[in-house]
Amino acid sequence: MTTRMNKVIANQTITADGYAAGRNQTEERPFGEDGGDGWGDQLHAWMFDARAENQAEVDQINTAAAVIMGRNMFGPVRGAWDREWNGWWGDDPPFHAPVYVLTHHAREPQPMKGGTTYHFVTDGIESALARARAAAGDGDISIHGGADTINQYLAASLVDELRLHIVPLTLGAGARLFEGVPPLRLEQVTARAARSVLHVTYRVLPGRTDPTH
Repeated sequence: MTTRMNKVIANQTITADGYAAGRNQTEERPFGEDGGDGWGDQLHAWMFDARAENQAEVDQINTAAAVIMGRNMFGPVRGAWDREWNGWWGDDPPFHAPVYVLTHHAREPQPMKGGTTYHFVTDGIESALARARAAAGDGDISIHGGADTINQYLAASLVDELRLHIVPLTLGAGARLFEGVPPLRLEQVTARAARSVLHVTYRVLPGRTDPTH
């Protein structure tokens, strides 16, 4: 059995009822009906409005040597690339590492300022992970979301660690973490409560739980 030198870490902010975004996501409201302005102002207040209190967790997210994300997290363009779009994060994205974007439509790599290059992967989650591993060396790989992308990796048993940032908000519907994912065995590694968020890290253990017991 081959020993993994790096960890595959899924990072996700969710509501208390497990949603990473609300219903009806659009370009004007990327997080949909999210209890706020549609841009995640309530979901991600811990990261921006209370950044000093949560700086350790923000820094931890940004240490990844390679990043994987779904196309919805990259931008609002659907179908063929019929217009220029270089991501929600501007000319100097915060990743400073190669980013592998899952998509059904091929596109040439897009270099950005600060060391980020977007690579567009059309042949599935395992191919994206293999490319991220090759780029990361011994560094960790972060699956940045959204929920559907993380769910695919969880269902395929490809995640080593799950870092959740749980905010005191419920949405009742939308893009939900663990949707369609078989029961998992998790080991709690850390937990820290801040004023506006609970940070919990789980190790994803091998094997599945038996939902009948």
